Amino acid sequence: MENSKDTTKNGKDAEKEKPEKVQEAPEPEPVVTHHTITVGGKTLRYTATTGRLPIQNEKGEIEARLFYIAYTLETEIHTPQRPLMFSFNGGPGSSSVWLHLGVIGPKRVPMNPDGSLPPPPYQLTENEFGWLEATDLVFIDPVGTGFSRAKDEETAKKFWQVEGDIACIGEFIRLYLTRSQRWMSPLYLVGESYGTTRAAGLSGYLIEKGIAFNGVLLVSMVLHFQTLRFAAGNDLPYPLFLPTYAATAWYHQKLPADLQQRDLNDFLREVEEFALGEYTLALARGSRLDAAQRKRVERRLARYTGLSEAYISRCDLRIEIMRFIKELLRNEGVTVGRLDSRLTARESRDAEATPEFDPAMAAIRPPYTAAFNDYVRRDLGYESDLPYEILGGLYGKWDWGQGNSYTDTATYLRQALAKNPHLKVLVASGYYDLATPYFATEYTLAHLGISSELAGNIQTTYYPAGHMMYIEEGSLAQMYEDVTRFIANTKGS
Repeated sequence: MENSKDTTKNGKDAEKEKPEKVQEAPEPEPVVTHHTITVGGKTLRYTATTGRLPIQNEKGEIEARLFYIAYTLETEIHTPQRPLMFSFNGGPGSSSVWLHLGVIGPKRVPMNPDGSLPPPPYQLTENEFGWLEATDLVFIDPVGTGFSRAKDEETAKKFWQVEGDIACIGEFIRLYLTRSQRWMSPLYLVGESYGTTRAAGLSGYLIEKGIAFNGVLLVSMVLHFQTLRFAAGNDLPYPLFLPTYAATAWYHQKLPADLQQRDLNDFLREVEEFALGEYTLALARGSRLDAAQRKRVERRLARYTGLSEAYISRCDLRIEIMRFIKELLRNEGVTVGRLDSRLTARESRDAEATPEFDPAMAAIRPPYTAAFNDYVRRDLGYESDLPYEILGGLYGKWDWGQGNSYTDTATYLRQALAKNPHLKVLVASGYYDLATPYFATEYTLAHLGISSELAGNIQTTYYPAGHMMYIEEGSLAQMYEDVTRFIANTKGS
């Protein structure tokens, strides 16, 4: 074979032909706007700051930019004395839009009074139940959500995991406190759904960085994922979901007449006792459960869920969530929601074992998406051609850690309470939430392993709605009262 011609350049020539390094465009300065809102006859003046903060690695290289919107009340009180709350939603893969425009921020997306989908075009109104009067607010979008982006897909994987996500949001909080000179403010965290997993993690992670919180608010809590994951060998979710199944059947009037006439709270106490008593023991016996005991449990489950004994028997006493929400109203040709089991939808495939979509998610996604995309540009003056990633795309990419066992950040919260006994926790749950059922939350709190004294630092509240309880107007007003009282009692002098 003929030798190929040597085309090697000398060092000097090769250097000349190297492509020039592309310089990354500098991040624009945050956009600052000023606004007023009337709440209860009182006019509040506030500043909105909208932009992205750079997250650097130990070498000083920018690996991601996190989008945020901060609201600060314009007041005569010296700013560092004002409470400051950091807010995010869950997913993982959700932007902060739900808490932002649903309950906390100065503007909100009105739904129908019961939380169902209103007709388009959608609206954005002043939020008379917003929390700005009580605390300044910072809404954070994790990497891959909202306008937050990593420098590339490979780097993004660093943040799409339990520990990396906590470290990233923790670094954002440190940076924000530093740049805004808010280190001496009373500090709060609020997270929803997986955001509670993150918030619990941050409470323990940041106290090691010298950042202690006055309060942590956990909305629709999940800290220990064994309580939610329906998997072979894990019977824990079945009794923990049962009270919400019962509440859902009660709401849709699928229970025997004597149970329908009961007060919901009183009825649920009965179901809870059965769930952790006879039902849990029956599941633990497995194939050793005798026929008489099995029949008795089937009968009780049918009575509490509105499902037939025959169906429960075919499920081997184990009612998985997706089967329940499809089966409960099957004879009426509708399915109930997972995020909010009060809401229903008529599907095209009645014969399927599981639902085609979640009626609750279908109700909330269009109004919030449209409202935010208009609001961030028109009112806040922030321009970007990037798509604002509301929700989705990251759940399947998430590294759950824990050696492939069930993710659990309850340990972080336990450590935070032990190291900072002044920390107070407010937990908000909806009775009709089938994504993070209230009884699973109660189970997790009962197994934190903290002293009775520290257990007194945790307050639980309940709402007659679902996962996003604030889309129901009565719950929105109740939540406003609960949270403003919590902040007033925890912010110190």
